Amino acid sequence: MRVLIAPDCYGDSLTAVEAAQSIAAGWCRARPSDDLVLAPQSDGGPGFVGVLAGRLGEVRHTRVSGPLTDQVDADWVDDRATSTAYIECAQACGLAQLPGPPTPDTAVAAHSRGVGELIGAALDAGAQTIVVGLGGSCCTDGGRGMIEALGGPTQARAKLAGVELVAATDVEHPLLGPMGAARIFGPQKGADPDVVEILEQRMTGWAAKLDELAGHTVSPVPGAGAAGGLGAALLALGARRESGAAVIAEHTGLAEDIAAADVIITGEGRFDDQSLHGKVVSALADGARAHGIPVIVLAGQVSLGPATLAEAGITAAYAISDYAGSVQVAIDDAAAQLTGLAGRTAAGLVG
Repeated sequence: MRVLIAPDCYGDSLTAVEAAQSIAAGWCRARPSDDLVLAPQSDGGPGFVGVLAGRLGEVRHTRVSGPLTDQVDADWVDDRATSTAYIECAQACGLAQLPGPPTPDTAVAAHSRGVGELIGAALDAGAQTIVVGLGGSCCTDGGRGMIEALGGPTQARAKLAGVELVAATDVEHPLLGPMGAARIFGPQKGADPDVVEILEQRMTGWAAKLDELAGHTVSPVPGAGAAGGLGAALLALGARRESGAAVIAEHTGLAEDIAAADVIITGEGRFDDQSLHGKVVSALADGARAHGIPVIVLAGQVSLGPATLAEAGITAAYAISDYAGSVQVAIDDAAAQLTGLAGRTAAGLVG
């Protein structure tokens, strides 16, 4: 049996590469004769650069501003052959860059300045196309920090004139409102209800400047709310939006791997309704449906019922937290628990 192992990252517990390796290890124990194809994926969030590293160009290391006061080391991919740079915002302002768990204070203070510095490094390296993976950020500044790091709105636009800018994200949320960056994602970044309102008001004023910069209204555009509003700032600078999962799929030859597979194993940290809207799992399910290939999800937590899974083209979904006995064990011992769950899942297959 040919098994395509194509997970996303599992929050801060496992990168997509680590998750694929853990699944493969468990699978081999139960079914050593199966042909395993490891193809870790990303939707533009954490792991975007890691998945592309080794497949495209050279991995570069740049010291940039972190989301608070310290500097951080960020990786990005410099593909000289196509003059394309691949940047991941989470490398500069991801939740993992915080010194501890997110709090209301960090939700207010966190900024995207380091993303602007990464773009500047890509420009200095001669990039003509810059692809920015969006997701997993700890900031909700609407990309203000990024634009300020590039010299402000006018200078940022001038620096990027003639450069093809791509916002790689599968988040469809607008910048403002009940489905916007602050109200939907703010609580995940430590914001309590009062801070959510502060962030919303702060970005409402900033949105007017982004509209002026773009020459049209950007806040309602799908994806504008990605990565704490970085999507809106990139759109205002002339970016076009592309699916992060599609960018990765193209460069990993995912369509060919899907067509050749007998079963697909994927997963992520939390498998919920958001997973079915342009995320890695849904992209894999859509691709597998045309070939009648079963898709099995191994996730940290699963909150979708059988009817929803069937409608989405998912054969089955299993939670690491159930296998481990608790969410905490699933997080603290993620690699071993995912390996064990993969082994049990493989042992239950017939064929």
